[in-house]
Amino acid sequence: MSDIRTISVFRRADEWELAHCLRFMAWCRKMDYIGFFRVISRLGDGIFWYAMLIGVAIANLKVGICLALAGALFTSSYKLLKRTLVRERPFITHPSIHSEAPALDRYSFPSGHTLHAVGFTALIGIEYPVLALATLPFTLLVGLSRVALGLHYPSDVFAGAIGGLLLACFSFIFLPFTG
Repeated sequence: MSDIRTISVFRRADEWELAHCLRFMAWCRKMDYIGFFRVISRLGDGIFWYAMLIGVAIANLKVGICLALAGALFTSSYKLLKRTLVRERPFITHPSIHSEAPALDRYSFPSGHTLHAVGFTALIGIEYPVLALATLPFTLLVGLSRVALGLHYPSDVFAGAIGGLLLACFSFIFLPFTG
């Protein structure tokens, strides 16, 4: 679905980011962090956020419902972008990159894990700032895990973070979180 210009931009970015990905992945292997990042990534598949959503819904059903609706918006948005932009994952494009975890879908731009993590952390932070401080380190680790595991380029993670922030702002404006 992507046009020639988009493919060309991604191809140039892929080549530029390859060295950074390889360096970061090598460092993670050397430090023996791959197993740790697999766990973080797996929790970021939704387990952590579903648990958070249930906890918030128990405390405040209205906020829990708004978070669930925002989550549906996050998912539909990143899936639409991935199908439209069709950037292949690093381990598909570059034989020198080995995937350290299974991908949930084919394309990498933007990182859906990062989009969800940043979006949920931002929305939780508006309602429960202390809880956001507790989730912020996990959110940062989710983004790092996606590159460490060979599933995303750094720009995928950056785009996911920006998208998560924008969608969180949109959700907060249009969903009745407070009041």
